Amino acid sequence: MKLSFTKMHGAGNDFVVLDGYSRALPPLTEAQVRALANRHFGVGADQLLLVEKPTVDGADFKYRIFNCDGGEVEHCGNGARCFVKFVLDRRLTDKRSVRVEVMKGLITLTMQENGEVVVDMGAPVFEPAQVPFETAGLAGRTEGRDTLWPLDVDGATRWISTVSMGNPHAVQVVDDVERYPVLAEGPLIERHARFAQRVNAGFMQIVSRSEVKLRVYERGAGETLACGTGACAAVAAGIRRGLLDTPVTVHTHGGTLTISWDGARDEAAPLMMAGPAATVFEGEIDLAA
Repeated sequence: MKLSFTKMHGAGNDFVVLDGYSRALPPLTEAQVRALANRHFGVGADQLLLVEKPTVDGADFKYRIFNCDGGEVEHCGNGARCFVKFVLDRRLTDKRSVRVEVMKGLITLTMQENGEVVVDMGAPVFEPAQVPFETAGLAGRTEGRDTLWPLDVDGATRWISTVSMGNPHAVQVVDDVERYPVLAEGPLIERHARFAQRVNAGFMQIVSRSEVKLRVYERGAGETLACGTGACAAVAAGIRRGLLDTPVTVHTHGGTLTISWDGARDEAAPLMMAGPAATVFEGEIDLAA
């Protein structure tokens, strides 16, 4: 099967984007997704993004995300920015602001005049059962308005905030994110038994009340150069703990994102993420059945 694709990235978080809106594409198997995402034998990407016609009222498009391990996931913030650039560049819409159907609802994406994209990421959810995170037998501790939970990680206790941005996140604050053993500890948290659907593990260093450094070990993808939902989860946790104000500049290995959240006043307020989106190249690939 010959497949046309566009390679894109948002702050270094890279994607293979497929147009299933202009014409229906045959369903891809997990093996085919893995083949496309393979950096040695395929195109190479952290995730595959699929643009489709919406199935719910009020949406302009449907947005599906597949990790490089082949599994479909709920949300990807950096991918959302690339999504709106893709549909505008392809002239699939003339709207600068679009409503997009994702697995767990609708999000709004807006292309600004300076080329950055603002994504309404929705409100964070902190209730552990909705992340989901199993708290049975654990004694949490209060910090600000947040509850931190002790997580046994290879015999050491890590205090985490649990946040859902439509996908699950565990956020911990560390002193020096560059020296922290993210690659060793990340997979242990990602697959921890208390997270029934696995989890994205975030490691945040507070630089000031308006600036952080962040590394994220993503569920099903490993450490990526940037993670939009991870940046939102980290900032929401930091504001809730009383460590951060809004807006917050988030430095990742792939670039800088700006996250705003009026959660100190109203926790039901949506998180707003602003950042870049870029097209790298377009091409075709012969994909085995």
